[in-house]
Amino acid sequence: MSVLPLSFLQPLMLLGLLSLPLLWWLLRVMPPRPRRIDFPPTRLLFDIAPKEETPSRTPWWLTALRLAAAALVILAAAGPVWNPNTGAARSTAPLTILLDDGWSTASSWEMRIKAADQLITEADSNRRGVAIVPLSDPAQDITLMPAGTARVTLRQLAPKPFAVDRAETLPALKHFLNATGDSDIAWLTDGIDSGRGTEFVDGLREVVGDRSLTIVEGGTLPARALTAAENAAARMTVKVLRANANGPAAGVVRALDQKGAPIGETQYAFAPQDSETEAAFDLPLELRNDIARLEIAGERSAGAVQLLDKRWRRRAIGVVSGSSTERAQPLLAPTFYLSRALAPFADVRLGDKGAPQQIITQFLDQKLSMIVMADVGALSPELRHRIDDWIKHGGVLVRFAGPRLAQADDDLVPVKLRHGGRSLGGSMTWENPQHLAAFAADGPFAALPVPNDVTVNRQVLAEPDARLAAKSWASLVDGTPLVTGERRGKGLLALFHISADMRWSDLPMSGTFVEMLRRIVDVSGYTENTGRTANVDAKAETIAPLRTLDGFGAFGPPPASVKPLRVDYRGRGTIEHPPGFYGPADGPIAVNTLAATDRIVPLDTSNLTARRASFTNAEPHDLRGILLSSALALFLADAVIVALLGGGIAMLLRRRAAQAALVVALALPMMAMAPSFSRADSASDEFATKATSQTRLAYVVTGNPEVDSIVKAGMSGLTLFLAQRTALEAGDPVGVDPARDELAFFPLIYWPIVPGAPKPPQNALDKIDAYMKQGGTILFDTRDAIDALPGPDGESRTPGMQQLRVILTSLDIPELEPVPHEHVLAKTFYLLHDFPGRFTTGQTWVEALPRNEDDEAGSRPARGGDGVSPIIITSNDLAGAWAMRPDGQPMLPLSPGEPRQREFAFRAGVNIVMYTLTGNYKADQVHAPALIERLGQ
Repeated sequence: MSVLPLSFLQPLMLLGLLSLPLLWWLLRVMPPRPRRIDFPPTRLLFDIAPKEETPSRTPWWLTALRLAAAALVILAAAGPVWNPNTGAARSTAPLTILLDDGWSTASSWEMRIKAADQLITEADSNRRGVAIVPLSDPAQDITLMPAGTARVTLRQLAPKPFAVDRAETLPALKHFLNATGDSDIAWLTDGIDSGRGTEFVDGLREVVGDRSLTIVEGGTLPARALTAAENAAARMTVKVLRANANGPAAGVVRALDQKGAPIGETQYAFAPQDSETEAAFDLPLELRNDIARLEIAGERSAGAVQLLDKRWRRRAIGVVSGSSTERAQPLLAPTFYLSRALAPFADVRLGDKGAPQQIITQFLDQKLSMIVMADVGALSPELRHRIDDWIKHGGVLVRFAGPRLAQADDDLVPVKLRHGGRSLGGSMTWENPQHLAAFAADGPFAALPVPNDVTVNRQVLAEPDARLAAKSWASLVDGTPLVTGERRGKGLLALFHISADMRWSDLPMSGTFVEMLRRIVDVSGYTENTGRTANVDAKAETIAPLRTLDGFGAFGPPPASVKPLRVDYRGRGTIEHPPGFYGPADGPIAVNTLAATDRIVPLDTSNLTARRASFTNAEPHDLRGILLSSALALFLADAVIVALLGGGIAMLLRRRAAQAALVVALALPMMAMAPSFSRADSASDEFATKATSQTRLAYVVTGNPEVDSIVKAGMSGLTLFLAQRTALEAGDPVGVDPARDELAFFPLIYWPIVPGAPKPPQNALDKIDAYMKQGGTILFDTRDAIDALPGPDGESRTPGMQQLRVILTSLDIPELEPVPHEHVLAKTFYLLHDFPGRFTTGQTWVEALPRNEDDEAGSRPARGGDGVSPIIITSNDLAGAWAMRPDGQPMLPLSPGEPRQREFAFRAGVNIVMYTLTGNYKADQVHAPALIERLGQ
């Protein structure tokens, strides 16, 4: 592997460099020495300086110059290429491209597609067939195809939002290679072991055999990811992972709410050689509970996104105890164990002042979602009725047994209890303390490991009945229940048949106790949708996908391959359950790309015999032209030096001095008299030619680089959408400055309003006013609908709208109104009810329809030709919704981010453009029957 990105097409030509020593010797040969003849009168010539001198030896530096020119010619003949294509070895065998396409490839996807396209180009030059094998699809049918078809297939691929299992594709790959025979294989890998990596590498070595294998890896920034988000007591933390230590050492993690609005951001930093660090959000609890999405700024992949649902919200849980130990021995009290177990994932409110019934009443008044009662005995009938009603409306009640509960006759338990308790391992009993049995597979504690060191020496027994087994979430090895539960209405009722302290069992001292309470708290956020976790005798409930992430981390509609999700699903994203939100919009369940325990592990491919190459962003450059030009320049320099040493230039200058002076004397006055062309005129002509050669949309350049880049991308995205959906093939959008540029060339000008920007000069406002009066339309977009305050006048008080008012005060603006339902703008091309952009809550305003038929045209304010409104105002940030990246992915997220919101934003743009180009012809009554028929379908 060469150190420099340089290769030679004809490396044998470099042997010519061996002739340079011979050339050096030839150039240094001394000329023949002149004969000496004694002639005394020559002493008269000693004082005369010779006009020309011939050295007896060529200067060393001139020889070196000639050798350098010769070396450049030899190097150029060898065909040097800078940044050569690092593809598979040249061959006539078919080419098989193995392409990693998991989430970790998304951030460098363009480079990977480019590298694969270069491999296809090389194969096409040799008339070789190409097979493309994305390693995320084990069920694919691998076939050879022509290079052109392979390019189309390649462009249709996209990174997947989950980790791929490469080993699943080995059987299909083996079958294809056995049928094909000889084949060159190129593996474009991300270098990450996403599962069973060693098995795939060993299997690939057997499948490849003696075939040529090229591994393309490296040359890109390492992938970064988020996992293990935790909403702790004081802050929210999330782990930031990276593939290796060569990537950026610091970055920013952003927090967004369910609508995509920013909540906060924080920085993170990796220590040298570390692949894991932590980012923390020091925000109030209310804001942390609103976070629905964490993402790494600048990292476009599903792995760099962590979705959060109600399970990550810190719930306020009330804890009350009926024991008198709370004040006498607080470290042995049930509330001590409960508060320590619940503190990592909930805000615990201890009821330690007052009687238990008073404390429970306070918790109910505070509308807590979960209450834990430790050995609380008899309750008043009124309070029991109120608690039961609270549970049926979604509350979660967890009770722990004790002497008081064992003697009480209470219906706030999931099963009927026997009076008294059962003692194990005492001096008066024959039974030994019991261990825990395996947790019920259909309960909330399913898959929890069973601790071997936990024993129970006393418990409250349940009366046997037919439903006892179905309500048992945990049991002892003798079959008696340890935890029972049932669903009541929308809520949950659970009972631990032991005390919450160490008197009856050592379970409160174990980590299993903490995890059991965590599972119940998780269930408390989904009691309305739970199946087996709340009512274990019911069938497991499944929920449909709501929105899923693509490989780049952007939300979109669920693909057709997605299957319904079980409500208790806690795994990572897969091909059947890709990352995203599942369930109802008001309480979805989040599925993420990585599980909390996942880490990014490098893939070891050292045992594969293969050529090694890396991805590169640079284009190959042929250096022959540069080298030959440099050699020619050195030869010209050599000729000039020889002429100077021989005196030829000096003689030429003496002969031509008079003629040169005369030419210069005549040229200077003519240059002074020649007319000068201003740069502005040239620029104006170029601008006019560009604007009139093709129909183009325009936008006002604000001077804010971020806004201007988004608007330019948005107008380009709308132009492309117009070409795909309509007959209009507009040119690239043009940025204009109203103070300098001519506006009459453009039918529509998009003006993004930037709060705090200076007011345009008066001459610019005059040009805008004339533009609107002459039939042009300006679309003003304040882009701040999401910042509008609640109420009917909230939208008019945003900073963007205030800035727009400053501009409009100097313009002759007609009366405006929100776009009526029957307005032409709503049916110019698509039938629309509103005009969404990045946001959907803003209104769209146009010129009010004329009320009187006898208005004089001269006295009316600006009015576009053919009934087109000269002004359109919105706050939905249309350009932000239209803005697309070069790879075709959206540049900005949407709010609220409905699946078809971006599609309808583009349709709104199409209607606006068609409205400005075609006028009000759609309002003709000729089209009314067809429109009515369309609306009725």
